[in-house]
Amino acid sequence: MLTRKQHELLTYIHEHLTANGVSPSFEEMKEALELKSKSGVHRLISALEERGFIRRLPNRARALEVMRMPDVKAGIASLPKPPAKVPEAANDVIELPLHGRIAAGMPIEAMEGQSTLPVPAALLGPGEHYALEVAGDSMVEEGILDGDYALVRKTDVARDGEIVVALINNEEATLKTFRREGQMIRLDPANRNYDPQRYRPEQVQIQGRLAGLLRRY
Repeated sequence: MLTRKQHELLTYIHEHLTANGVSPSFEEMKEALELKSKSGVHRLISALEERGFIRRLPNRARALEVMRMPDVKAGIASLPKPPAKVPEAANDVIELPLHGRIAAGMPIEAMEGQSTLPVPAALLGPGEHYALEVAGDSMVEEGILDGDYALVRKTDVARDGEIVVALINNEEATLKTFRREGQMIRLDPANRNYDPQRYRPEQVQIQGRLAGLLRRY
């Protein structure tokens, strides 16, 4: 059995997730339940979590998932109806592997690294991602600047016009726009001072597609 406040909070979280695709903030929950402080919200969430009605998603600054809803008529708990598509909450943060620097100019080696980069989940879509620090200015006309962090979705295929991480001759990596040109692969810069690079298909291995950018000021 849930207390009245526990039931109210669970219902509010579920309705907020269904309507908005994100869990409510503690301030929103406090106001919705007319509580005097956020500590009351924390106690209610802990109680719901202990009873298996909700869970906190790992590696997120603020994200809750409703595991089941109480069925008042039947007296049993039931699974909630999920929203059609739940986007990532805008203020959730994910730690992405940071794999060194990648050239946005002439290809340079992309070093594997053990560090991570905190990234807002809203910048990412589905799939597995990693981050690379951009070195060079050949993609400036696409708004990609030296020192930016490229957020890359892992994939080994690309379509014409996509900005990709391409490994050249199994040695060097570069960030360029992917094009097919007859029997060749053309990697286009976005800077009129640089020329396109042309390779045989066997020389190019796609390692990911640009999913977003992170810039620090």
